[in-house]
Amino acid sequence: MNFLLRNIFFIFVFLFLVADAFFIFGDIFVGTEIYTSLQAYITYFPGIAIGEIIILSGLAYITSIKPIRSLKKEIAFFITGSKEGTSLTVGNMNPDARYVINFFNKSLEILKNFKEEFKAGRILKSEVEFASEIQRHVLKKNTVVIPSMDVVANTKSATEVGGDSFDIIEQGHNYYIYIGDVTGHGVAAGFVMMIVNALISGFSKIVENSADILARTNEIVKPRVKSNILMTLLMIRWDEEKQKMYITGAGHEYLIIYKAAEKRAFKIKSGGVALGMTKNISKILKEIEISIAKDDIIILYTDGITEARNGKHESDMMLGMDRFMEIIEHTPIKTAQGVFNNITIELSRFMGYGYRQFDDITLIVMHNKGNSIIENNVSPEIAPQFITEWNWRE
Repeated sequence: MNFLLRNIFFIFVFLFLVADAFFIFGDIFVGTEIYTSLQAYITYFPGIAIGEIIILSGLAYITSIKPIRSLKKEIAFFITGSKEGTSLTVGNMNPDARYVINFFNKSLEILKNFKEEFKAGRILKSEVEFASEIQRHVLKKNTVVIPSMDVVANTKSATEVGGDSFDIIEQGHNYYIYIGDVTGHGVAAGFVMMIVNALISGFSKIVENSADILARTNEIVKPRVKSNILMTLLMIRWDEEKQKMYITGAGHEYLIIYKAAEKRAFKIKSGGVALGMTKNISKILKEIEISIAKDDIIILYTDGITEARNGKHESDMMLGMDRFMEIIEHTPIKTAQGVFNNITIELSRFMGYGYRQFDDITLIVMHNKGNSIIENNVSPEIAPQFITEWNWRE
């Protein structure tokens, strides 16, 4: 609008200058063709002025006002989401308006691309959330009670979908307790973890030896996953009838046993190779018997615990194996729940406030209570004043 008023002002200034020149210098041109032309111009001055105003107003509307209105309209549509943004045509318009329109078109193109990427991200996120929901359902174990063993277990993923797994499977007088860790974390790791869970559950119904169960599971998994995806695993077979414990390691972390009689924790190397390393691992995996006594504590864990950081950066100090062993040994109440709670408290304190969980964390604690009834056990709930921010809850 300022452009229109500016043009009208210049028109009137020009016409008034012409009229003033006629009155001042009119006598010089009396009787000449110039005088006659000036008289005609003054006579038709109102009509000419109105015509020029109309023409210039039309030009101003086409080159400035209309494009700006269209721009405002398209911006409003795009902001409200009532219409997909469309590019505006750049024609014969005011240079300033042309610059603004070109800027809008470029911005609109960028925003449209961003919008599409955002939609795709939302779709991907919904799929990840769906996978996470399936995994939570899979890991939500039905309580399996082992008559002579008290067991406490939990897991927490570093991302929406994790690669850690654990389960307790009852088959007659045998109980299979295992913990696994797929390389990395995320959807791919979670997918492999769920396949392994299903296979172990199936093979445990037809095979007793834990090494055979894992070897057969590996035969199915290996050809169906990428070569860079592996799963370490440690399985315990507890024979309730004979009161004997057997373990099979597939490249996993140590098995830790706290010997009540000696008041000391010991590490047992799991051995074996990870599932997915090679197709036939039947000759590598071995089921071995482990000697345990009444009131001994058995701990299975993933490296998310020992490699937990005291801060937000990967360069920060890790919890480490030695500190982990000390936490177990210094637990005041040596029951499954007591040891589990103390590990949780010390891990949370170590990670501190504003922590970052770099890897999935899984922990299983077993207490060989025999026929005894546990008295004065600790509560599963941990009071907030004993921990910082990290806990097992989502």
